[in-house]
Amino acid sequence: MTSDADFRTVQAELLLPWQLRAALEAQPVVYIPLGTIEWHCEHLPVGLDALTAHGLCLRAAQKSGGVVLPPLHYGTGGGHGGYPWTVMMDSDREIATLLRKTLARLEDFGCRLVVLFSGHFADTQLDMIDGIAEDWNDRERPLHVMATAVNRIEGLAIAPDHAGVFETTLLYALHPQLVQMDRLPSLAKAPLATDDWAESRHNAKHPIWGVFGPDPRQFDSAQAPILLTRCVDWLVAQVGRKLRPT
Repeated sequence: MTSDADFRTVQAELLLPWQLRAALEAQPVVYIPLGTIEWHCEHLPVGLDALTAHGLCLRAAQKSGGVVLPPLHYGTGGGHGGYPWTVMMDSDREIATLLRKTLARLEDFGCRLVVLFSGHFADTQLDMIDGIAEDWNDRERPLHVMATAVNRIEGLAIAPDHAGVFETTLLYALHPQLVQMDRLPSLAKAPLATDDWAESRHNAKHPIWGVFGPDPRQFDSAQAPILLTRCVDWLVAQVGRKLRPT
């Protein structure tokens, strides 16, 4: 398993100015991981979306170059706004302002591609990053913006969900110590839930309250490294295509 120390060379906040200049000269790409603070049932941390986005971006940058900004843990949209330990912005206004300012400064620093990569994939969040990218790329300027998200990764054996098998498996691949399956009721006490996307999951008395997707109690840790590799390889390939001269 890769240790956190192995990513120090691509974490922008840990680099000195000369190191940042050298990194962008070698590969003028900056990743901006996006997430939110949001309920992911009792077995997963509330910062999951940013943790997964950040983890994938770090591995992509380590593999193919570029640097990664610290993750933004504020998001917008989705059906969990009223859940415990959820801090959801009412609109994209504040987040979009931060991102646009960041893009302008990164362009000044010589960056040529920024990847807005969201681990929170509510429609409102995706519309926000798509809109920012479209507006920015409509103009003749040296910096290009690529907007994508975890749920847009193609060719996955496990379909994206909210706190279900997919997110549990992906986070386990990145931070196994943060996945605490014993916090969920045992199958003996509460049979496997099959109402994957039903509104009943919003009932606080549901055994896997707030999970949307397959019951995470059937997750297989052996699938974690396979899923992680596929996600990183896909992201690296997408960035490579954007950088390739047309």
